Amino acid sequence: MPAYRKLGRATDVRLSMLKGMVTTLILTGRIETTEARAKEVKRIAEKLITLAIKEKDNFKTKSIKVSSAKKDSKGRKVLVSKTSKNGNKYDVVERTESEEMVQVDDPSRLAARKELIKWLRKGHDEKGNTVNPVNYLFETVAPKYAGRNGGYCRIIKLGARRGDATEMAILELV
Repeated sequence: MPAYRKLGRATDVRLSMLKGMVTTLILTGRIETTEARAKEVKRIAEKLITLAIKEKDNFKTKSIKVSSAKKDSKGRKVLVSKTSKNGNKYDVVERTESEEMVQVDDPSRLAARKELIKWLRKGHDEKGNTVNPVNYLFETVAPKYAGRNGGYCRIIKLGARRGDATEMAILELV
């Protein structure tokens, strides 16, 4: 028995289709598709969610110095005149420094993030804003299923599709 279904598509087309469906499932929580596709997407999504749950708290926060351009009341950069050693005069953007807290992934979480990036594409939420599904998976989905051991998706069979009698199903996050 092969390890995956071919779904009647060439490899590149099949992988592209599956990546899009997995991304949609993670971001919206529900997709309607054929039963065979739903089983493949479920298989992939369960592994990705398990990986995100395992690595969700595996990071450190640290403080870094950030330099940014100083701006005036109209939002334009403030320029200061300077003189070089040779006597040449030129304008330089005045800068301000501040401290900022950033999140730094541990090596295992970074490896998990790269694995998730292979399967997830950038998507859009209901308002049309661009969403990074990897961050969404770590920040929203993983904490939701933290106490659960597998079984994050369910398949609800709908019956035959009119036209070609393909078995349809709804795949949703539990």
